[in-house]
Parts: sequence; structure tokens; C-alpha cells
Amino acid sequence: MMERFGSIVDINGNYITIRIEFDVTKYGNLMNVHIIFEDKNKKIVGEILKVTVTELIVGVIGEISDGRFIPGVSSKPPFGANVRIINKEELSLVLGPEEIQDSNHLYLGRSSIYNGYKINVGVNDFFSNHFAILGNTGSGKSSTFARIIQNVFTSAQYLPVNASVFVFDAYGEYANAFSFLHDFNSQLNYKAFTTNLQAPSQDILRIPLWLLDVDDIALLLNASEPSQLPIIEKALKLVPILKGTTQESINCKNDIIARALLDILQSGKDSIKIRDQITAVLTTFNTDMLNLSSEIRQPGYIRTLKQCIYVDNSGKMQEMELVVNFIQTFVMEGYEIPNPTGDVMYDLNDLEQALDFSLISEGVLKSDKVYDYANVLSVRLHSLASGDYKEYFKYPKMVTKSGYIRDLMSVPSGKAQLIGFNINYIDDRMAKSITKIISKLLFDVAINSEKRGTFPFHIIIEEAHRYVQKDIDQELLGYNIFDRITKEGRKYGVILGLITQRPSELSETSISQCSNFIVLRTLHPKDLQYIKEMVPNVTDEILAILKTLQPGSAIAFGSAFKVPVSVKMDKPNPEPYSYNSDVAKIWYALN
Repeated sequence: MMERFGSIVDINGNYITIRIEFDVTKYGNLMNVHIIFEDKNKKIVGEILKVTVTELIVGVIGEISDGRFIPGVSSKPPFGANVRIINKEELSLVLGPEEIQDSNHLYLGRSSIYNGYKINVGVNDFFSNHFAILGNTGSGKSSTFARIIQNVFTSAQYLPVNASVFVFDAYGEYANAFSFLHDFNSQLNYKAFTTNLQAPSQDILRIPLWLLDVDDIALLLNASEPSQLPIIEKALKLVPILKGTTQESINCKNDIIARALLDILQSGKDSIKIRDQITAVLTTFNTDMLNLSSEIRQPGYIRTLKQCIYVDNSGKMQEMELVVNFIQTFVMEGYEIPNPTGDVMYDLNDLEQALDFSLISEGVLKSDKVYDYANVLSVRLHSLASGDYKEYFKYPKMVTKSGYIRDLMSVPSGKAQLIGFNINYIDDRMAKSITKIISKLLFDVAINSEKRGTFPFHIIIEEAHRYVQKDIDQELLGYNIFDRITKEGRKYGVILGLITQRPSELSETSISQCSNFIVLRTLHPKDLQYIKEMVPNVTDEILAILKTLQPGSAIAFGSAFKVPVSVKMDKPNPEPYSYNSDVAKIWYALN
């Protein structure tokens, strides 16, 4: 039996005071060391929270029974219990076995308390649940994530060849840490996409526009009003028709133009405004059969549509009834535009034309308010279609959603297990939209898989506080894709990993659905309070520790850990490219 530490002198809730009966100086630092309270066949486990010259304050964290550690408190030790430091066999029950025996466990790092004791974590326990890595700038978040991934992919015995990890890299840091994988083993690959249009040697991130639905386009155009959604929906229905050359497509175009013209003719506005609006519509949108030069035949004469909308000196359009009757011949009663099937390729210019076409279809010319909402979309789409960002929506071939995801993972030697998206070269609004759109595509593919959960996707978001927020999405679309993934994703095998320095700015729903946390040094009072309120099992003692952690040291807790674990992460090799600017070297460099 190990040396008796002392005697219990006070039990207050889950806190036990021990009077020291040994030379405290010979044990070194006792903070956070585990204590065993042993009485007959019962072992209660505690953690030292405070040390004075004469006393220890210990918090009860669980008990050992039948060779297993059970977290939680069901009883307190009696005053006569033997008090001693935990032994190595008991420690392995609390922290997990030190040596990895199979592919079901992953080396995480080394204990900061127990002289480098190896901390291993169950692969399923950690990677089958949403997780978060939190900490201030410079605390080692990027290095921690890089090291975890390197540990996963560099096991001497087991290769995760079927992994699919998608990393949204806010600063382009991770290529340096992961690009060695293929050299380590030819079955492993890291594939990087960039948003840097001036990097022709790299794969530019591109998204097939025809795979996006109403919600995606609404995000892309920063829609803010529910009344804008039907216009977007109509535009997406119209794109295949406008691209089509069949008689059905032509008839549909005529129908849409005719209905818009009839709305104008029956609007009750003065004749000059009616004439001008009809002229504007038919100048932009027309077919071979319906245009300003279309012939209207009457017994004894033929006139063009343009001639028939002439307004005389009295301000009257004498042939209005004739024009109405002619245009009505193009209306197809009972016809409904079919929903898009995703099998017609198109680009932003095609979508822009379809959006403009949908504006007349929705009769926006009749309502100034609706016109204003619609015009905002039109202006934003035109800006996107004519700017540099249009390159991200030029996809070179026809592809389905599942085919697109396969393309993202495809490399000459087979499959990439790690896919990085460097979103450093676009503004935050576009980066957020692209992150949401690709995450939703992954989620959609997972939902529609024949056997759900058999091909898991992990979505890792660096600087998550910039993208995973409480946005207008909930009010506009009825959901936020990240909140939906965190609530529903596990059953489909879609797992979210959030890396952030400002947890208080994250969506509360998303962070609250995370099951595992690795928290590095955190100083901001608002973030500390947020962690305490949103993250389970966080005590005041843990918060105090978080403020003093060294870079690369963390407290890990959650469903993958029986108790909160203080862990020192190994440095990644190679490291992510996340160095700070060497100001002194730059300032004082010799010319």
C-alpha cells in the first residue's frame, strides 16, 4: 500500500479537506494530481484543487468499481478512509491506457500532470462527434489540430484510407503541415484548393452553379427578404428554359413575356407609361415570334406590334384591345414551369439573364416595393457575374452533386483523404457563403446516400467565429446549415469541427451540440464565461487553469474523456505556416 497522505477533516459537498501528514516538499507539484480514498473494497477518486502547507482541498470526480472507473459522484468517502496518490494501474482506468493496442485509439498528447503519461483517445469517441478547439491567438490551436491530424494519418500500423476530411483554411496554413502525406505513404493524399486566382499552378476552387438551389443562391446574393426567394426560385427554373432551343422552351419564353406584357397593359397606368414599359420589356426579352416587329394582321392591313402601341396626341392607345388579343395568343393556360433537374450546365451570365427574365415574370414592374427588393438581387448578381469572383463558379464539365464531391477528393493516384480549401483570398462574406454552400453540398450528398453514415465527411472550419454565426439564415431560410449539421449530421456521418479564438461569437446552437472540447489558453472574460455556460463539466478550477496554460497545452474534456485531462500536445512536424511577423528582424535589417 502506498504512503498515507493524511486524514479527512472536512467534507463539504464534493470538496474534501485533508490534513497533510507527510513531507509535502518531496512530492513536487501536487496540483491536479488524483487521490484515492480507499475504504474496504471501495475506491473513490478525487483531484487535488488546492495545496497549502498543512492541507489539501480535493474535488471528488468518480469511483473505481469492478475494475472500471465510473465518472460522477454517488457517495463520499468516510472520515476513516485511507488517503493516497493514485497508482499507475488505477490511473490507466481514469485517463485511459497509455499504450495503443488497436486502430480504435489515437494518440493525443502527453499528460501535463503525470510526467509525460501518454493520453490516448477512442477514435469513435472523438471523431464520431462534433468537436471544438478553442483558445486565444498564439495558444496553439492550428498546431493542435495539425498534430491531431498528423497522428491520425501517420500511425505505424493503421492507415485511414477511407477518411474524408474537408478543411476550410482561413489563412492557408495547413498545406505546409499536410502536403507530406503522400510521401509518407502512397495511399494517402492531401489535395489543396485555393481562392488565389493568381496561382495558376494550384487548383482553383470552383463550384458548379447548376448544383445550387434557392437557399444557396440566396446566401450568395446576400438576400434579406422572404419576398426575394420566389424571384430566385423562378430564375432557377428559367435557366434551363432560356438555355434550351426546343419548341417547348420557346413556347415557355413566349408565355412568360406575354403574361408580363398583359400585366402592364392591364395595370391602369397611363398609355405613355404602358407603351414605354412594353417597349423596355420587348427590347430586352423577345423571341422570333414575340417582339416589337411581330406582325399583327387585320383584314386589309398588317401592322407591327410597335406601331400598334402608338399613343396619339390625346394620350390614348387606340389599338390596346387589338394588342391584348394578340398577346393573349401566346399564353399557355395551365402551364407550369418544371423544377430544375440539375442536368443543364450554366454560368453566372446565364443566371443573370434568368433573374432579369424572372423579374418580368413576377410582375415586379407593377410594385415599386417588390421592384426594389428584386433590383437589389439583380445588382448583386451583376456585380458577381462581372467581377473576379465569377471564376469560382466556372466549372469545366457536367457533374452531379455526388460527382462533384468525388471530384473534390480525386487525385491521379486515387483518393485524397484530406481536402483543404484556402479561402484567404476572398472577403469574409464570400468566404462564409462558399463555406456554407460546400458544407450543404456535403450534407445533401450524405443525406441521399443509400446507406447513411457509411461514408462519413468531416468538415473542419478554421476561424469558425467568422463563419459559424447566428445569421439571418434562420429567419430567411428556416435553418442555418451549420446548426442543422450539428443537430442532424451525426446520423448521416457528417461531423463538424470548429476551431476558434472567440467562442462567444459562435452560433450557440452549433457550439452547444459539440461533444468534445480541446481548450487552450483563454483570457477574454466573455469567452471564459461563455465556455463555462455552454460547455459541460467546466468548473471554476478549470477556468482558472485555462488562463495560465502554456502554448500547446490544453484541457481536453467531453464524451471521449472520462474526466477533464490536462494534455501537452506534441509539436506538429511539419508545422502549419502560422508564424507571426518578425518585426524586429524586419525593422533592423541591414540595407
